[in-house]
Amino acid sequence: MTQKLKILLTGARGMMGRNILEHPAAQHFEWFTPGSNEVDLTDYAATDRYMSHLRPDVVIHSAGLVGGIQANMARPVDFLVVNTDLGRNVVLAARQAGVKRLVNLASSCMYPREGQNPLPEKAVLTGELEPTNEGYALAKIYTMHLCQYIRRETPEFQYKTLIPCNLYGRHDKFDPKHSHLVPAVIHKIHLAKQRGEVAVDIWGDGLARREFMFAADCADAVIR
Repeated sequence: MTQKLKILLTGARGMMGRNILEHPAAQHFEWFTPGSNEVDLTDYAATDRYMSHLRPDVVIHSAGLVGGIQANMARPVDFLVVNTDLGRNVVLAARQAGVKRLVNLASSCMYPREGQNPLPEKAVLTGELEPTNEGYALAKIYTMHLCQYIRRETPEFQYKTLIPCNLYGRHDKFDPKHSHLVPAVIHKIHLAKQRGEVAVDIWGDGLARREFMFAADCADAVIR
């Protein structure tokens, strides 16, 4: 009997993590999905101990402090520091444990605010970031480059970063303090319908363009 691939999934209780675990092919792997009560990923020593004990075949890093515009603007220090610590600790602990394959999930906010579509990956760090989520973007850029540097120094460590566009789908957050565009709009329309309101205020001037991806489709890419 073939032994199942052992995968450590961080952020398993978030939208992306839960969609990955719900994928039909997830049954073919052995999953380890520790919560913060099992291992504090912002603590390098704790992360290193867990990783060296588990020694997974693959790490999928999807953990992060996430939120919409309101949350990013209210807590820029946390969005920078927590996400930098998470990325650094998971990636370095994986390397220390000899894990050869790692998938790092990043964010399209890493691209310049005035980036030209279609956005090539080489556009990262070529222009000013969107100020409202700059801290989060810088943390994601840091982790992506850490993966690149490790792969450059030691090619057998295949540490790769995926940069999805705006995700929505099952297990999304609808609280206005934490939601992104799609669930935020759904929430506003739902409330307006309940209250009998005839108008809904959607932020923006109508000129911005967004690209959206269903979270289950992103999970399919990760599994493949």
